[in-house]
Amino acid sequence: MNTDIKHYPRSGAIASEKAASSSGLEQLVCAVRASGALLLLCGVAYTGSVTLLGQALFPHQATGSLIEHNGKMVGANWVAQEFVSPGYFHSRPSAVSHDPTSTGGSNLAPSNPELVERVRQDSLKIQSDYGVAASEIPVDMLSASGSGIDPHISPQAAVFQAERIAENRRIPLEVVMSLISFNTEAPQWGVFGQERVNVLRLNLALDQLESK
Repeated sequence: MNTDIKHYPRSGAIASEKAASSSGLEQLVCAVRASGALLLLCGVAYTGSVTLLGQALFPHQATGSLIEHNGKMVGANWVAQEFVSPGYFHSRPSAVSHDPTSTGGSNLAPSNPELVERVRQDSLKIQSDYGVAASEIPVDMLSASGSGIDPHISPQAAVFQAERIAENRRIPLEVVMSLISFNTEAPQWGVFGQERVNVLRLNLALDQLESK
């Protein structure tokens, strides 16, 4: 019985294995080099240049739009604070207690019993404090923002609180109304959003008024 068995040189197989190994090593080196280059380009050069450009063109915004008052840092233009004193304008309700490190809403549906009860309790308190009907309460005094740190209220909400401010600070109501009007911001570029009032800046204007 004849069998034909072909024998291949062992040296050829070894050479083939070395070539494959060398090719794989070259590909690995190329991948590492490309990753390093992209890391430096996108993670260092691009972000660094954009950060420096932003600080050069918009220094106030690039550092967090921080607000100083009498030489002290009192907050940021885009972060709400909770004011509870009757002599200050109050911000919108917040699902995160106005904590900028834990932004977000309650994620509760309008039909959720917990949300309904929270709004009902807030509405009853406002009705009692202001002597008004529920239909007279501006909606943003009952509804929380999606971020929980919305620094603005509507001009209607500011006007709604004006009489309380005037009584507690013992200043004419007309003065409070003029401050609200002066601090009312127009829609962005006159198109986007609605008129709004920054609560922190309005309260600082109140303090500055009394210091004169």
